[in-house]
Amino acid sequence: MTSAVENEGSGCVAYQGAPGAFSHEACLDLRPWDEAVGFETFQGAIDALLSGQCQFALIPVENSTVGVVEPAATLVREAGLVVVSEAWRPIRLALLGLPEARLSDIRTAESHPVALQQCSKALGELKIASVEVFDTGGAAAAVAEAGDLTRAAVAPARAAEVYGLAVLRNDLQDFSDNRTRFVLLSAPGA
Repeated sequence: MTSAVENEGSGCVAYQGAPGAFSHEACLDLRPWDEAVGFETFQGAIDALLSGQCQFALIPVENSTVGVVEPAATLVREAGLVVVSEAWRPIRLALLGLPEARLSDIRTAESHPVALQQCSKALGELKIASVEVFDTGGAAAAVAEAGDLTRAAVAPARAAEVYGLAVLRNDLQDFSDNRTRFVLLSAPGA
């Protein structure tokens, strides 16, 4: 339960990605009273924090499958930001395509490079080529906009609802205990 003190001074949390991305989901779950504001890059989210545009930034810094999330962890260290809290969150990857697509139609899967690493074995078994893009949510948006039955996105299942896509396969991650550590950051002296 959230206390009134925790809600005081609510504002916005910067994250890297588009609506429907794992970082966006983490913002909604961890700080539901704040506005979640997405940026294309980790640097953009950190700059929003340092400039005062947002009071916090939520950044993924480590994944149980692929290790440290670079360059996010480096940016956090170099900026001298204050870690307010951290949370390990389960990451369940889904393969999302157009509603009329079948799994056998898919030739390419788009996503953030770290997400693609987390399901590389599964994509290889399905004979689906990986295409790196800036974000999981952004990949879902691009697939929806393209209207190509051979393209899919690797993203949270919730992104299918956001962009009108279908879940072609759940639990695409190579390891069932796949988790990411997110850190909630504030500016120095804040």
